[in-house]
Amino acid sequence: MLALYRKYRPRSLAEVIGQPQVTEPLSAALKSGKLSHSYLFTGPRGCGKTSVARILAHELNGFPYELEDSYLDIIEIDAASNTGVDNIRDLREKALIAPSEGKYKVYIIDEVHMLSKPAFNALLKTLEEPPAHVVFILATTDLEKVPVTITSRSQVFRFRLASAETMFSHLRSICDAEKIKISDSALRVIISRGGGSFRDTLSLLDQISTVSDGKSELSESTIANLLGLPLDSTVSDLLSAYASGNATALTSTLKSLLSEGLKPESLAEALIAKIISAPSPALLPLLEKLPSVSAPFPEAKLLVALLSDLKSENSSGLWRGSASSSEATKENSRIFSGENGQGQNVAGATRTALPADRLNDAENPTEFSLARKNLPTASPKAGTTLTSALQQQLAKCTIQESPDAIHIYPKQNVTKLILSRENNQELLRAYFAKPFVIHSPADAPVEKSPEIQAISDIMGNVTEVNTNQDGGVPF
Repeated sequence: MLALYRKYRPRSLAEVIGQPQVTEPLSAALKSGKLSHSYLFTGPRGCGKTSVARILAHELNGFPYELEDSYLDIIEIDAASNTGVDNIRDLREKALIAPSEGKYKVYIIDEVHMLSKPAFNALLKTLEEPPAHVVFILATTDLEKVPVTITSRSQVFRFRLASAETMFSHLRSICDAEKIKISDSALRVIISRGGGSFRDTLSLLDQISTVSDGKSELSESTIANLLGLPLDSTVSDLLSAYASGNATALTSTLKSLLSEGLKPESLAEALIAKIISAPSPALLPLLEKLPSVSAPFPEAKLLVALLSDLKSENSSGLWRGSASSSEATKENSRIFSGENGQGQNVAGATRTALPADRLNDAENPTEFSLARKNLPTASPKAGTTLTSALQQQLAKCTIQESPDAIHIYPKQNVTKLILSRENNQELLRAYFAKPFVIHSPADAPVEKSPEIQAISDIMGNVTEVNTNQDGGVPF
């Protein structure tokens, strides 16, 4: 039994769907007899380049076209397997021989961009002075890799991916002919997954048709489960939760999808497609992160992409969609000066510092600059200040205050090195009202950020292990 993409492959230019910019000029050329000695078909995979090349080759010679036919005057060459100059030299020698049956000897060279540079040079000589009885039909998915010397000697035709409506009409007619009962919404899931490629979409339909009994209708949820895809409504819910900063709804939906075995890569692809179909400024930060969702640790990368920009209940003013940068500055100062009174870490030390680089400098660069310049620290002496350079280094640290000392935890070894210089030590001694200790980055107390805590909740309360001594994250 033939696969659907082969069974419904067009056998004439009139049967080709969705490529009028190609079929109409070619039909007119065949009628007028104004033919070129070289054609170059370019476009995405599965959009009909090879099918049209075979149709054209048959119609040039007046041969009837059947899928399994074979004519000595129609020669197909896979350039991916015949990349060398010797292959093209052999072609040139055989091209000089007159056709045996038809008027033309037609060479179809698929994936022509795979030819080596010497092979292209050998082909160019034939294209410059071709025998009158030879026609070349070149096909490629990557026109940029074809030398301009080749394209300039060929008639170039650009193929496009099929529109959703064109594909829907085509698939609906095939389903009717094959007695496949499927809902319109389910059919659109297949079309979306096929990405406009006739071959890929028909292959998916062929796969789905095996579960159809011809009586009960295949639903959208059934197709989504078979293909391992999220429902369109679920993708919309995720994006709505992200755009509104609803961490509860987002984490709940994510946990449910991942527990069902949905691949993070598939979910990322669906989210990207949805954002591109209806772009929004609020979703652009997410669109920037989603392409990185791949092995290793695709689950972690997906969670970070979705959760890292959400507002945290314990980080007022520091995240997207929260308070203004002015409020963020005040909140950062309040926490930094020890007014929050939360968390015991080192010998009774109270967490009194948050890194200033968490401030949202994109909203108000001026206020961010002032906040960094006047960055407060724990227990300063009255009337003392720090240099701007030293303030910036302290902003890269976590500072905790115990009853007897101030503990400084640099995030990176280079920050510790700078703070340990004698001149900076003197400035810090003059500034702090208590003795201070500069620790190594490895000694920093472990504290889960809001986004890491959310990830931990989804993944079963796992513990983050960070072996990167330079302050990076493990994934």
